[in-house]
Amino acid sequence: AVSSAKMFSGFANGITMADQWRLTTAFTGNAEPISSNLERNDTQFSVIGTGMTESSGIFSFPSTGIYLIRFFQGFQFKDGNALFRGGRIKYTTNNSSYNDLAGILRNGLDEGYDTRSIEAIIDVTDTSNIKVRFDTVSASTNDRTLGSSTMNETCMTFIRLGDT
Repeated sequence: AVSSAKMFSGFANGITMADQWRLTTAFTGNAEPISSNLERNDTQFSVIGTGMTESSGIFSFPSTGIYLIRFFQGFQFKDGNALFRGGRIKYTTNNSSYNDLAGILRNGLDEGYDTRSIEAIIDVTDTSNIKVRFDTVSASTNDRTLGSSTMNETCMTFIRLGDT
């Protein structure tokens, strides 16, 4: 058997940055981006390293590197006739115009609750210009994106995987 000390001795560092944010209050309709009622996860977790900076729904990276980004959405469907519901991770390379990085839209006629999980890996070579945001979209203005200040119903996770 290989000891864990020998197995991991080749790593200079573990994860040097991990951060998680969440939506604290549910809202109805679209948000492009989700720009208010966001907080850093403060339940059973503390940021590792220097975390993300958020301003009006725009997230800035603390350092260059390769990052894993996860976006988890909780939904309450109130309009059974809505044509689509979903979310997107969008990014900019010029601190201005945003493009899709990852997303999912789902058709559905049912009312009730559902979740979306979206993730992407991004190479952040310039912390001044490369930023991300999170959008939620629905064909119905009655659908709700769920939020809570005590648990993750809609949340954004950032993990720095390594150097760029």
